Amino acid sequence: MSIVVKQSESLLSESKKYLAGGVASTLRASMKPTPLFAEAGSGPRVRDVDGNEYIDYLLAYGPLILGHAHPSLAEGLNDALKRGVTFGLQHTGEIELAKLLTEILPCADRVALSGSGTEAVMLALRLSRAYTGRTKVIRFHGHFHGWSDAIFTSFPSADMKQSETASAGAVPPGTGGQSENSLQDIILLPWNDIDALEETLRREKDSIAAVITEPIMCNNGCIHPMPGYLERMRELTEEFGIVMIMDEVITGFRLGLGGAHGKLGLKPDLVTIGKAMGGGIAISGVAGKADIMAMIEKGTVGHLGTLNGNVAATSAALATLRELAKDGGSVYGKMERTADLLVQGINSLFEKHRVPGLVNQAGPVFHVMFTSEEKVENFDAFNKRDAAKYSRFAELMLAEGVLIRPSGLWYVSAVHGEDEVRATLTSVDRVLANL
Repeated sequence: MSIVVKQSESLLSESKKYLAGGVASTLRASMKPTPLFAEAGSGPRVRDVDGNEYIDYLLAYGPLILGHAHPSLAEGLNDALKRGVTFGLQHTGEIELAKLLTEILPCADRVALSGSGTEAVMLALRLSRAYTGRTKVIRFHGHFHGWSDAIFTSFPSADMKQSETASAGAVPPGTGGQSENSLQDIILLPWNDIDALEETLRREKDSIAAVITEPIMCNNGCIHPMPGYLERMRELTEEFGIVMIMDEVITGFRLGLGGAHGKLGLKPDLVTIGKAMGGGIAISGVAGKADIMAMIEKGTVGHLGTLNGNVAATSAALATLRELAKDGGSVYGKMERTADLLVQGINSLFEKHRVPGLVNQAGPVFHVMFTSEEKVENFDAFNKRDAAKYSRFAELMLAEGVLIRPSGLWYVSAVHGEDEVRATLTSVDRVLANL
């Protein structure tokens, strides 16, 4: 099967005359045979300007947990448009959303709203430094916490170019133009290595403000924490008065309404949230303990943003979260069952075609890898995958009418179902036979 993408190619050429690189986000440039231009989406499917329709597992890199053009989200946004999308003033939607978040997120005494995951992480780091009076931050290889200068570090990825400007022994910047000095307070450690973490915390406890971690390493392998790892991290950070930040921009509201920390029974000091919260509309936030969040109320930490908590964003978030909460959150079981069918099917097809590969799953998110490793439980094992082969696989799947991210990360939405599973696995079967 092949697809015609002439209109997308033509629009990319035109876009490059005015838009730097022709795309609004660097990640999109890696799509082959060309970055697609979308025309419309409905449910689990999206249509490009050439009229090709795709089953969508990219889901806008995660936010579209309800799929495309969900009626509840459309209704919420339409109401916001009629009332006014933003005022630069307070409105009751902020109270409703913040109250709802404190009710469903176990760690949330207070909430601050922002516009993107990157902004939420920036705020969480500032709160941590102001609260502790310390400056250093521990983060981990392979985790992603946005692209601000103070946290963005380089790692291998099929859709992000690595920085080539790191000095010997320095933390590698995530992009050109990023000052190495901006990362001088970052301590970069291997994840899932409790000995390395404990040794560093005991040695540097008086200078460390925060440890920031994804609860599950979703971007790079959907790698789960080893048994007891996050629990021990919580014990150590509490012992040394260090803020534990759990970055739930991906996992928040995707593994359950209470996020991964709720599912795992953990109480970090702060969590960052975004992506799925707005159902596709830009909104993020920080939630956490009252005494840390009080740094904002006291004026110690300025929290700025022209569009923070705007009517359109809060309306979208409220509509999305209320939809996810229906029938006791039964949609989470549906999403996980759909993902289970896909994962089981892909693994079976790896065996059928004798292709070395595996799938790591975290609820309705999973990472497909071409690898000879029997297990991928750390970042070093993940980096042994054949990323180029997977990129080719993604290109061939696109020609089959299945849209997936070139890195290997798949998202399942509330509206994917058995029809999409069957069609997807039929395509995987054909692609593996010809790969």
